[in-house]
Amino acid sequence: MKTDETSHQRMTERRKEGFEKKKAAATLEKGLLIVHTGTGKGKSSAAFGMGLRTVGHGMRLGVVQFIKGALHTAERDLLGGFDNCDFHTMGDGYTWNTQDRERDVATARKGWDEARRMIESGDYQMVILDELNIVLKYDYLPLDEVLAVFKARPAMLHIVVTGRHAPDALIEAADLVTEMKLVKHPYHEQGIKAQQGVEF
Repeated sequence: MKTDETSHQRMTERRKEGFEKKKAAATLEKGLLIVHTGTGKGKSSAAFGMGLRTVGHGMRLGVVQFIKGALHTAERDLLGGFDNCDFHTMGDGYTWNTQDRERDVATARKGWDEARRMIESGDYQMVILDELNIVLKYDYLPLDEVLAVFKARPAMLHIVVTGRHAPDALIEAADLVTEMKLVKHPYHEQGIKAQQGVEF
């Protein structure tokens, strides 16, 4: 059905009025705890998109990649090349590849020590903790310890946590939570291998 010009103008005026009202009411400014979780693709990609914005604004970005450390990633090549980004990979690969819980716990602790240093330093405007949710799911790190560090973070620091199976307590503590839902995926349904530029 075609909308006449007058109706369209009324609709856009109402939208603008609603937008301006929300904008005027949003007066707080603080660092956000952001969680990307769910079974769908795009959790890390969304985080690195925000990381690229941070770097583009001339702000300092810290990244700790858990689990994926043994894999080559283009995001590490790109972001790690900026002077205002510190990019650390701490994983030994997926847990089904390592088959060594003690080593996985030790690697997770090493990664968390670096993440904690970044968070507590006050030198960063954003810290991305890629696949930390997986580390927490397997109890490689104490959830209470992680949440306590998040709670005590510098007031304007944004922390972005990715990975499936975000713990309920982390979701509760977060300011922004996005759940990626799997609807269709070429790997699962069609047996198409991971594609350069899409998955890595």
